Amino acid sequence: MRQFFSSLYFGRLVYTILFGLSGLFLLSFWFQSLYLTSFGLLIIFIGILVIEIVRLFTGKKFSAERILPEKFSNSDENEVKLYLKNKYAFSIHLEIIDEIPEQFQKRDFLKTMRVSGISKKDFTYTLTPVKRGEYKFGYLNCYVSTKSKLVKRRYRFENEALVKVYPSFIQMRALDFLSIDQKMSQYGMKKIRKIGHTMEFEQIKNYVIGDDIRTINWKATAKHDQLMVNQYQDEKSQPIYNLIDVGRVMKMPFEGLSLLDYSINSALAFSNIALKKKDKVGMLTFADTIENFVPANSKKTHLNTLLETLYGINSNFLVSDFNRLYAHSRRKITQRSLLMMYTNFEHITSLKRQLPYLQALAKSHLLVVIFFENTELDELANKSTNKLTEIYEKTIAQEFIYNKQLMVKELEKNGIQTVLTKPKDLSVNAINKYLEIKAKGLL
Repeated sequence: MRQFFSSLYFGRLVYTILFGLSGLFLLSFWFQSLYLTSFGLLIIFIGILVIEIVRLFTGKKFSAERILPEKFSNSDENEVKLYLKNKYAFSIHLEIIDEIPEQFQKRDFLKTMRVSGISKKDFTYTLTPVKRGEYKFGYLNCYVSTKSKLVKRRYRFENEALVKVYPSFIQMRALDFLSIDQKMSQYGMKKIRKIGHTMEFEQIKNYVIGDDIRTINWKATAKHDQLMVNQYQDEKSQPIYNLIDVGRVMKMPFEGLSLLDYSINSALAFSNIALKKKDKVGMLTFADTIENFVPANSKKTHLNTLLETLYGINSNFLVSDFNRLYAHSRRKITQRSLLMMYTNFEHITSLKRQLPYLQALAKSHLLVVIFFENTELDELANKSTNKLTEIYEKTIAQEFIYNKQLMVKELEKNGIQTVLTKPKDLSVNAINKYLEIKAKGLL
């Protein structure tokens, strides 16, 4: 009986009708002829309610199932599917309230629809998380009513489903095409001319216009009586490390996602490309201490290791210690490597404090410093205004943007590769920088 009453709900129309009947009973105090009419209408209304309750509460004739993916992709739209089955002989009006995880702070989730009698239906909605971690779903509440919507029966399903939100593997897959070898040009893909010259031999082929004449193989040319050239491929098994700053400067959010999570998503996508290029990839995170150190490896299963490590990154957003980073790199990264450092500097003075440590790293390794444009300042700097206070704000914004350009010049002057990027373009720009370095044979 308790379960019956906890599942029974009345629609708004019920309370409207009861309010109207109450008015009639009140009027019957002065007009006694209305009393019998009011009483009769009340009996008829109660009878209709009883019939509606019996129709809805005779057996369990509705079921629903929530289908969740194994894991969610951070900052991407993730699909949640609902499968509905109506066993009633009549069509029903359905209201669905899914208790989605508290991290979304969405308290107005409501889907309404009509489901025909003896039929199945499904629909999909999407959720976009902006933070890694465990997300707990509550009950899937379904309120079933007839066409009149006088009475509703609540069904509850799927209590406490758990989904983990990982770094953006959807973005990683979307950028997978960048790993395609240039030999695929025979299938219609545009061939990109390499600027540098690697020394890892691949094959001897016929000379075509545009090939480097320095690669002509004279012995093969004499044997075949036509020009033959040596073809080289990108060098493989080169060690690459993602150095992710998890300090205070990475806490700044853009479009709901922190710079740290942008960097984590980029590191995953970049690592996938590097592994497909047969390079060895590792990573570490640093702030006041060094954590999450993963030695460079090129095994097929290594991407899963990196994914789990990136998922588990936590930070108190303390001040980053670049001196400790340099000391750790000297001990643990002994082979010359490509270091992709994700960090941020908002003023040139903060860069100059860390520049000696960056220079020291660049002496032993090929260092690429990746930092971020402040897109909100870009909007402010390009805004047209006539007010004096807004002109001050615009001038200050332009000064900060100019400082970013000075930082790029300062790093390049000291032989350090740089990527200054908008947060949303980080993954593509980091991968393109890596492909540029591979093409030039700088490592």
